[in-house]
Amino acid sequence: MPYGLANAPAVFQSFINEIFRDIMNKYVVAYIDDILIYSKSKEEHQSHVRTVLTRLLENQLYVKAEKFKELQRFLGFANFYRCFIRNYSITAAPLTSLLKGQPSRLKWTEKATQAFTNLKNSFTTAPILKHPDPNLPFVVEVDASDSGIGAVLSQRHGQSGRVFPCVYFSRKLTDAERNYDVGNKELLAMKAASEEWRHWLEGSTYPFQVITDHKNLEYIKSAKRLNPHQARWSLFFTRFQFTVTYRPGSKNSKADALSRRHDHPQAEFKPDPILPPSIIIAPVTWDLMDEIQREQQGEPTPPGCPSTKHYIPSNLRIRVMQWVHTSLCSGHTGISRTLRLTQNSFWWPSMVKDVATYVKSCSVCAQSKTPKELPSGLLQPLPIPQRPWSHLSIDFVTDLPPSNGFTRILVIIDRFSKACWLIPLKGLPTAMETAQSLFHHVFRVYGIPEDIVSDTVHVTGVESFL
Repeated sequence: MPYGLANAPAVFQSFINEIFRDIMNKYVVAYIDDILIYSKSKEEHQSHVRTVLTRLLENQLYVKAEKFKELQRFLGFANFYRCFIRNYSITAAPLTSLLKGQPSRLKWTEKATQAFTNLKNSFTTAPILKHPDPNLPFVVEVDASDSGIGAVLSQRHGQSGRVFPCVYFSRKLTDAERNYDVGNKELLAMKAASEEWRHWLEGSTYPFQVITDHKNLEYIKSAKRLNPHQARWSLFFTRFQFTVTYRPGSKNSKADALSRRHDHPQAEFKPDPILPPSIIIAPVTWDLMDEIQREQQGEPTPPGCPSTKHYIPSNLRIRVMQWVHTSLCSGHTGISRTLRLTQNSFWWPSMVKDVATYVKSCSVCAQSKTPKELPSGLLQPLPIPQRPWSHLSIDFVTDLPPSNGFTRILVIIDRFSKACWLIPLKGLPTAMETAQSLFHHVFRVYGIPEDIVSDTVHVTGVESFL
């Protein structure tokens, strides 16, 4: 079947339907080159597969074994839901190891069957996850094995202190990481979990609790001698506020760990200020809203004001526009953005006109923003033309003695070649008449120029000319 033909898919589909006509929709469903075989039992499925392959072979259609990617597709599907499955990487390790090195044939093992079954069960029995609440303390449970690391981000809800999982994390260990000792593997799990959930844990309201079954991690903050890995990770941990809790292996069950209470030192914990005291000038306050409410007593809200916005009395409108236009969040924005920011919360009848007038009269904007006009003072040279009749200069010669009724001349100069056109006129033309003269004598012959320069030419009806 050649590529690119418009009718190729329809012709090929008709060909496939003809091959499997008697068994189609009985145990075979086909869409172009995708063939699905379904059966009620393993023995029946083997017979059905053999029948389908025989039909394909009889019609000179061949199936390439290297294109079978069902395992990759299943792992891709499962990987999408890995955050809902605890220790996903460790559970799926027997399956992912089968694809290592891109083998032409898979050596299916009993461990792979067990891993496949466990993943399928996990899809139907996954716990209900809760969305993280930044106002509640976090609990991070970490664990490591010979093949991977895993972690659970949880939170305590309600008066009972029951812990609900928020998200799961796991990954396989690299070949180099498998050589770590038990302590470094546990510390790696702690570091990987903190990095994965940094957006929740860094700067959290309360110090989060790390639960591990390796007792030495309790002393990671106070250890005096660290290897290079531990030193780098310890520097990374300084960004977080946390406590490490040891959980013995005999109490390593999930139910026991989640049922235990943990009292967070909410009253004693004082987060470090983001800004040092030397540059904190004053607390950020805005008392203008109180003035607006007082002024509204003498100038009530008129009809037409949206219910979701505040009406601004006339004597406070300049202050509101000044606050919106010059605040640190806006930074002297233009007319349209200043108007949009003002309309988010405020309203008054002449808002559009008032905002435009205020922004145009802002002295800071006038001094700092680059003007679009040419600078005043010294004359600026005209651009040098690159071809004939691309840049023109026009002017009028007036008050001439009458000659056959003509008293004026329209002078047209090509600035590139210095060629000149002289058009006699009987009077001062209008803008439309000037445009018609240029069109008939110049534009029709040489084309439309890029610009026209005139020296104080006075014509009536400029709107028509433009």
